[in-house]
Amino acid sequence: MTSPTSPLTHFDAQGQAHMVDVGAKPATHRIAVASGRIEMQAATLALIESGSAQKGDVLGIARIAGIMAAKKTSELIPLCHPLALSRVAIEFSTAADPAAVHCTATVETTGPTGVEMEALTAVQVALLTLYDMCKAADRGMVMTGVRLLEKHGGKSGSYVAAP
Repeated sequence: MTSPTSPLTHFDAQGQAHMVDVGAKPATHRIAVASGRIEMQAATLALIESGSAQKGDVLGIARIAGIMAAKKTSELIPLCHPLALSRVAIEFSTAADPAAVHCTATVETTGPTGVEMEALTAVQVALLTLYDMCKAADRGMVMTGVRLLEKHGGKSGSYVAAP
């Protein structure tokens, strides 16, 4: 059972899961940045970078998937609030050793609750989309390092992850 002072805000005093009441919280500008990567064979990365993958513009499709995922987060994560997002930006970069695509999602809103889950969901779905688009060439890809890099706004203030 969770006590009323528990840091786990999604449980009430009786230990029952509930959606956090944000009705009395002021609307503030909130931003979250998350990142992650998918490691792959060098030949798979070459396909992505050349734009010659069988399914087309892999990064463009993954970008749209990440944006859509951020908008649908409350439908995927049971206790998340539906939010009116003002910005979702998905950026990709590549690395050669190990061969990987890095994804960064930046999500913003003005509201009573943060957008960390939306940023994290955007990264995960963008990476899953890259896997789906390239699995015919490389089923051994590994998604790793997904984490919140920073968040700003709200009563708890700012958080910046250690490098």
